[in-house]
Amino acid sequence: MQTTSTAAAAPVTSQDRVRQVTVLVGAAVAIAGAAVGSGAFGGQPVAEAAGGALSATATPLAPDSPAFSIWSVIYTGLALFAVVQALPRRATDPRLRAVSWWVLASMLLNALWIAVVQAGSVLGSVVVILTLLAVLATILVRLVRLPHTGAATSWVTDVTAGLYLGWVSVASLANIAAFLADAGVGELGLGATAWSVVVLAAAAALAVAYAVFGRTRPSVVVPAGLAMAWGLAWIGLGRTNGSVLDGTVATAAFVASAVALLAPVVTALAARRRG
Repeated sequence: MQTTSTAAAAPVTSQDRVRQVTVLVGAAVAIAGAAVGSGAFGGQPVAEAAGGALSATATPLAPDSPAFSIWSVIYTGLALFAVVQALPRRATDPRLRAVSWWVLASMLLNALWIAVVQAGSVLGSVVVILTLLAVLATILVRLVRLPHTGAATSWVTDVTAGLYLGWVSVASLANIAAFLADAGVGELGLGATAWSVVVLAAAAALAVAYAVFGRTRPSVVVPAGLAMAWGLAWIGLGRTNGSVLDGTVATAAFVASAVALLAPVVTALAARRRG
């Protein structure tokens, strides 16, 4: 992993200190709010909110319940990121300067998504999660374009951002499908199975796009691929058992999962050979 010493040479500004404190406090509030809102400490779980529109059996594109355990890994990474970016010696890290506000925005949007779902607005949840996806895509672009500044900091930042992006990418597709089903237009003239296969093909294409764009930064795109593969595999598993069975969708989901898993590895190895 190549690193740069820019962080050590740049002067610390008051904006750096404000950013560090704000992101640390904001992250704590956002993570706590998301945990409470999701029902982790009692109350209504997200799967039961909005009339169950986002449950594991709501649509053929809904991941099975165990898929959501990835949030514990993502939240742990976000908490570590908040602490690392607040370290005094990391005040001038150029990558942290470039993405910290965006990471905080992503955490606040995630908490807002939970609040909107708890309020019963499936349409509102689509708007929020697509905004969240755009923020995470912005973080991807910035991390790919900036050189690493230190092994530990870069790994915490890149792996967390990659997992977060990959999971939200799959969750966005499932969220849109849930909205369409809730609005009574879930099949869109193709039939539930055909439409689901089309969406899964789009997910595989998106995974390839991430892998190609971030081929020089495997520390981001490999975790993104892993998270997408995880979510897509659980869509497939959800269609092989339970109340929403569909062998065709299951097969498509498993294929898309394999593509998401392999694409960043292939593109990173190809980029390394060329380099």
